[in-house]
Amino acid sequence: MERQGRLQVYTGNGKGKTTAALGLAVRAACSGMKVFIGQFMKGQSYSELCLSERFPEITMKQFGTPDFIQPGEKPSSRDIELAENGLQVLTGAMLSGDYDMIIADEICVSVYLGLLYEKEVMELAECRPSNVEVVFTGRYASHGILQVADLVTEMKPVKHYYDTEKLSARLGIEN
Repeated sequence: MERQGRLQVYTGNGKGKTTAALGLAVRAACSGMKVFIGQFMKGQSYSELCLSERFPEITMKQFGTPDFIQPGEKPSSRDIELAENGLQVLTGAMLSGDYDMIIADEICVSVYLGLLYEKEVMELAECRPSNVEVVFTGRYASHGILQVADLVTEMKPVKHYYDTEKLSARLGIEN
């Protein structure tokens, strides 16, 4: 049976967008699919970076600095350069024929913060091969991205212990 690639978007202000995409990557890898994960705006050490060691079907690259970009803050030229490079690498991986799934982690918020243009990201979505599943994550998914997506899940916070207990990110749970 031939797979039909779709565009999935995980967005919203709630926890779990990257986690949902990573779970999908593991499911795909366990099914023998090859997965490329590009993490935009991330240059920090996260627990999930060991996925490639544990799942040879998964390739993962980061396209960001260790610094957090605040909404309303102008991104640095380095941040923009890394995001643009990431988009080129991701597009190359998607068109290479080597991968069944492409995950663009935090690409939606990269558009929102001005690291990438919506038009560029829309072109990525539109040029995907019919057999490649593409996943976009990140807060503030644009109207255009939502319109071309085949599946949109909005993560909505209802209750979070960060708000009540002022906890830091926990290793293996949030980091």
